[in-house]
Amino acid sequence: MTTPTLLVLDADPLPRLGRLTGRARIEHADPTTLAARLPGADVLLVWDFTSHAVRHAWPGDGPRPRWVHTASAGVDHLMCPELAASDTVVTNARGIFDEPIAEYVAALVLAMAKDLPRTLELQGRRTWQHRESRRLKGTRACVVGSGPIGQAVVRTLKALGVVPALVGRVPRTGIHGPEDLDRLIARADWIIAAAPLTEQTHGMFDARRFGMMQPSARFINVGRGQLVVEEALVEALSKRWIAGAALDVFAHEPLGPDSPLWGMPGLIVSPHMSGDTVGWRDELAAQFVEFYTRWEAGRTLPNVVDKQRGYVPGR
Repeated sequence: MTTPTLLVLDADPLPRLGRLTGRARIEHADPTTLAARLPGADVLLVWDFTSHAVRHAWPGDGPRPRWVHTASAGVDHLMCPELAASDTVVTNARGIFDEPIAEYVAALVLAMAKDLPRTLELQGRRTWQHRESRRLKGTRACVVGSGPIGQAVVRTLKALGVVPALVGRVPRTGIHGPEDLDRLIARADWIIAAAPLTEQTHGMFDARRFGMMQPSARFINVGRGQLVVEEALVEALSKRWIAGAALDVFAHEPLGPDSPLWGMPGLIVSPHMSGDTVGWRDELAAQFVEFYTRWEAGRTLPNVVDKQRGYVPGR
């Protein structure tokens, strides 16, 4: 039996794939060599999940990998019409980032409710300024994105006494549909974006939606940067339409030093780190090895992405 060829789109540090020794012929590529090596690969591991190289290198109708796995929850960075139309199976890292991102959202909610950024700023200036902070119990959250990350956010916020509403692509038990989004946003104290990037969600948080939020509302994005029209958020913060925001993802990363977002009042900027806890890369590699074991045995793969929708179907 021929040993399958596993091609890895590299990022530093490389994944630990020692358990695949003798089970796969592992080759490596970067954006400049990917196109030449893709036709000879049986499996592609997109370890560099920030790269758009797969979009440009995918071989179309020629020989191509039978399976592509990306070490990320989102797949918009690699999806192209040729890949979407092919019979290649695409899987993602669903399940790795859910709880860490939910914890990060909870930390942001607590930080903003308790005015911790201002406390740290005043401490740096050695200024004693007593203030009142906000209780979380009974406040309302609108969580947009009903996948595992959104569901984990809802569970975590409930534990803090927040009353959450979850919005998904279609309404079902416990989940609101898109037709309820504007109504829920207008009454929410916390609006959390955790949706995948699709044609329907691109730019969904625009001037109109920021304009309907309460002046006391805070907006948090841990989904994809392109969910937000950043110019509209700048306007909303500058004009005090909303009380504050926190962004962990951006339309262009890394965020350039000249971006006006850096200086916006009430905005917390973090460098796409909400899901990245100690040991996260090892968890991603272990998940891929587990998936590979199923693939080589001819078993059904978990986390199969609907290539037309752009995410793994589910609740």
